[in-house]
Amino acid sequence: RQKRQTEVERLLDAERRRAATLARQAEDLKDLLSRLDEAARASPQAPSGAATLGPAIAFAAAKGKLPLPVNGLRVRDFGSADGAGGVQKGISVSARAGAQVTAPCDGWVVYAGPFRSYGQLLILNAGGGYHVLLAGMERISVDLGQFVLTGEPVAQMGGGPRTAAIVATDSIQPILYIEFRKDGTPVDPGPWWTKTDSEKVRG
Repeated sequence: RQKRQTEVERLLDAERRRAATLARQAEDLKDLLSRLDEAARASPQAPSGAATLGPAIAFAAAKGKLPLPVNGLRVRDFGSADGAGGVQKGISVSARAGAQVTAPCDGWVVYAGPFRSYGQLLILNAGGGYHVLLAGMERISVDLGQFVLTGEPVAQMGGGPRTAAIVATDSIQPILYIEFRKDGTPVDPGPWWTKTDSEKVRG
């Protein structure tokens, strides 16, 4: 068993190094996603057990069913000004310091680590060409190749803003940035979230 564990650790270490290299080479998120997809196609062997797992429901069919990955207040919506002269490609949620971040959907961890101005970035492959990106956490607690379930803890927020785009908001709260992409293109995550009780009342 010890030998098997050592082999798994060795493979994981190689995966981490490969992902870090891809991140250094990538010009932006879209480029990173396409490089990750190419690498996955080139070496389709998944870590032990991961290959047999799959999302319980197709991501496209999960609209209106996904929980927000952190308890908090939405401070910026998809398509709004991002404070840096551009447009927000995802949503920003203000959370409390040290808050736990959970997976908003079932999926495979295809990237976990620092990336450019995003700080710590976690990318889940949700299947069907969809990726879910989470940024702004202080610490990621899942590994590359791991299959995570909706609601499973994946990261922890720090004590303040962690990404360059969020620092521009003058927020003192930690902010979780969430982006959904379909075939590399950002899509509005709004329709996917389950409504809170107050939203249900408002209709």
